[in-house]
Amino acid sequence: MSQDRQQLKRQLLERSARRQPRAPGQAPQSGEGARHKESMTRFDTLPQYQQISMIREGAQQLGLDDPFFRLHEGIAGATTRIDGRELINYSSYNYLGLAGDARVTAAAVDAMATYGTTVSASRIVSGERPVHQQLERAIAESYGCDDAVAFVSGHATNVSTLGELMGPRDLILHDEWVHNSAVVGAQLSGAKRISFAHNDTDSLTSLLERHRDQFERVVIVIEGLYSMDGDIPDLAAFVSLKRRYQCWLMVDEAHSFGTLGQNGMGLREHAGVEASDVDIWMGTLSKSLASCGGFITGCQALVDTLRYLSPGFLYSVGLPPQVAAPAIKALELIHQEQHRVSRLHVISQYFLKQARALGLDTGNSIGTAVVPVITGSSMKAAQVSQALFKSGINVQPIVYPAVPERAARLRFFLSCDHQKAQIDYTMKQLQDYVHKS
Repeated sequence: MSQDRQQLKRQLLERSARRQPRAPGQAPQSGEGARHKESMTRFDTLPQYQQISMIREGAQQLGLDDPFFRLHEGIAGATTRIDGRELINYSSYNYLGLAGDARVTAAAVDAMATYGTTVSASRIVSGERPVHQQLERAIAESYGCDDAVAFVSGHATNVSTLGELMGPRDLILHDEWVHNSAVVGAQLSGAKRISFAHNDTDSLTSLLERHRDQFERVVIVIEGLYSMDGDIPDLAAFVSLKRRYQCWLMVDEAHSFGTLGQNGMGLREHAGVEASDVDIWMGTLSKSLASCGGFITGCQALVDTLRYLSPGFLYSVGLPPQVAAPAIKALELIHQEQHRVSRLHVISQYFLKQARALGLDTGNSIGTAVVPVITGSSMKAAQVSQALFKSGINVQPIVYPAVPERAARLRFFLSCDHQKAQIDYTMKQLQDYVHKS
């Protein structure tokens, strides 16, 4: 296998070298001009597509199946069905088991019957429906904030919020592992963007010391629960820094709302920090809230600014009724059925404890909802993922360039519906494949 890898590596490098673009300003050789222009009209000459092709060819030569875009044939929770097989599933954000809950589904059906399948317009013109206001009120009350605004996409929530609030005279400081949506939003804004070392307040302090006085507004962007590592920031320390240097603090709670804290109310409950200590709370509807979309909650001036001016809200159709209503019901059930959060905590801790007992590298995961198993190479992550799939376990490999090569991993998402017997079986397979491959 080692010789196969070396041969494949040489082939990919040679292919990449043949495809190196001409240097800027370098004139094409005689007869090349027309061919070069023609090639620039083809999508298969895009460097991005060539990278995809190289990865596919490499996987095929090593006998690895494509683990992406697998077709799930029903509800994906603690188990799923793929190609007619039922598998233990660790690739779903259905943390509290509410996606597919009969009451959540009924809420979607009722809303669709009342309001139709789409609101057919941007909310500011004629797309406003009662379910929108009910959802935003419920989110704001859950956080203890003035108001909330719901977007049709979680990714667009970060892009549009940072893109609207920040400008060329401002500075965005973000954790190096923050989600792509925050990075794209920062780029859109035109503000200066600098990343700091993951969860490192000393690194952030150094940047603030050097740069704060050069800019008007500064926002610090972190996440509540990092989906690659399953770890969390020291929220109180970040609050202290934002106060000291007069900045905004934005917390992306895509994975932490519904999972952290005794009642699932997120990082602030886990950390014992008041909601008002954070300026911008962001979350998604597609994880614990069993729907799709995103939200921002905070003070009234923040929410009004986004509701009237943020492009991703202003120029986008409102949430479909059958998307807003299940999120309302899911949030109601989180408050009513707190055993779901408790079960998630118990099973996540059990997974983490068993994995560490086997000597598996789980990084800095705190053992809530997300636990990585770091394999140390993309090849090994892909091989173990495929072996587990054949053994009835669905878990995705995370490979370079999504993470550094040495940090390639399997990423396990836990659900409150996972059972200890499923974890035990998974550990047996991991022990066989990770340590012996």
